[in-house]
Amino acid sequence: MQSVTVSPKYQVVIPKSIRDTLHLRPGQKMQVIEFEGRIELIPELDIKQLRGFLKGINTEFKREEDRL
Repeated sequence: MQSVTVSPKYQVVIPKSIRDTLHLRPGQKMQVIEFEGRIELIPELDIKQLRGFLKGINTEFKREEDRL
């Protein structure tokens, strides 16, 4: 686990190894969520990157009759 320091302007630097692993780029937007006493940063993906992410999803399940 890596640690970061909060600057006087409340900024933090994401370590390079994490930036590289998540393919983060300058100017990329992120969602910030407080969850159970911790801060989570979730990168927003470009709509083009989402193409095909549901490929192979199992759609064979029984639906309720009022949901057809």
